[in-house]
Amino acid sequence: MSWWIWMLIIIAALIIFLLFIVIITKLTITISLYHGNDNDHFKVKLRAWFGLIKYTIDIPLVQLDDEGPNVVVEQETKKGSESNPSDKKASKKKITPHDFIASLNDTKEIVLHVQSMHRIIRGFLNKVKLDQVHWKTLFGSGDAASTGTLTGAIWGLKGSIIGILSGYMRLQSMPVIEVTPTFQHAVIQTQFSCIIQFRIGNAILVGFKILRYWRGGMAKFKTKPLSTISEEKHSV
Repeated sequence: MSWWIWMLIIIAALIIFLLFIVIITKLTITISLYHGNDNDHFKVKLRAWFGLIKYTIDIPLVQLDDEGPNVVVEQETKKGSESNPSDKKASKKKITPHDFIASLNDTKEIVLHVQSMHRIIRGFLNKVKLDQVHWKTLFGSGDAASTGTLTGAIWGLKGSIIGILSGYMRLQSMPVIEVTPTFQHAVIQTQFSCIIQFRIGNAILVGFKILRYWRGGMAKFKTKPLSTISEEKHSV
């Protein structure tokens, strides 16, 4: 065989090898959320290949817009180490009621157009590992009687949510759940953190299944970039 045939074989082998590596790669997502009265903080860390690939999404502030019924979100993304990132970007986004309604519309469109959507998602979640769940809440309404009643309701709500998560995902350790009542003054503080892990190949498979079981015509998406797909389809 000539040298260019050998080159094609080598390139094809490298592509197959790289695809195999991507498919079996485990993606670890660490989520941490804090809410305390008017102070909110949300952070998502993505890690793969034993920490060689790191990406952090940090949302330190979520507040209401003074100009209208909108939510202003400040976001900071970092590549690599948090203390010494290779790339760092900061942005501010305004979420309007129209944006929220459009997101709900797109979710509804996908559910309506994909057969057995619940089975597809459940099949994926059954392969997802959930670990180190910590959920701590400090709560007080300012009234002792109502604080006691609502504390019990919060315990029940947390138990139901954890029960649903453990029914869909593979829980690796016992969740740490706390609800601490304070009877002196009105306050609500919540800290939540967990680690989610799955193989990228399983996520890709979900995408293929959604395309395979898509029924009907093109959905009428309203949020970007999905709305661009709808516009391109209509223009053809």
